[in-house]
Amino acid sequence: MEERRKFKFETMQLHVGQEQADPATGARAVPIYQSTSYVFEDCRDAAERFGLKRAGHIYGRLSNPTEDVFEQRIAALEGGPAALAVASGAAAISYAALALAQQGHHIVAATTIYGGTYNYFEHTLPAQGITTTFVDPTKGVQVFEEAIKENTQFIFIETVGNPNANLIDIEA
Repeated sequence: MEERRKFKFETMQLHVGQEQADPATGARAVPIYQSTSYVFEDCRDAAERFGLKRAGHIYGRLSNPTEDVFEQRIAALEGGPAALAVASGAAAISYAALALAQQGHHIVAATTIYGGTYNYFEHTLPAQGITTTFVDPTKGVQVFEEAIKENTQFIFIETVGNPNANLIDIEA
């Protein structure tokens, strides 16, 4: 990672995650791996990978070499230690919510969010013991402050609300 910090932004966009050519083909560009399954050295290797004791690809929906390169590039470009690529915005919201909140926790969310996200917070998360208080962001920052409880884990907003393109004053 230290060497990557010496690269300019434009270089990182093109090369982080694949500093060397593809070892199997010599390709300079990242190949698009479409495999859903991977070969294991033996049963122990498979057990260790599936048990998350050893790094390595086990199934295409979980990871693949193309996705690894993408995640490394995003992490480098954003200055973070790692990144996680998922298939949709809904998946990203779900991952984030469940990483931050657990049973008995609370969320504050703006009412001006995508309907699917609203339903996820309103109907799905309560089944896991996570509650949400929805507030109207057009009424100012105080509605968020008033909704915060001792067990509140995060505040969820969309910078541009969906579907009405409402804007939230993030600096406030």
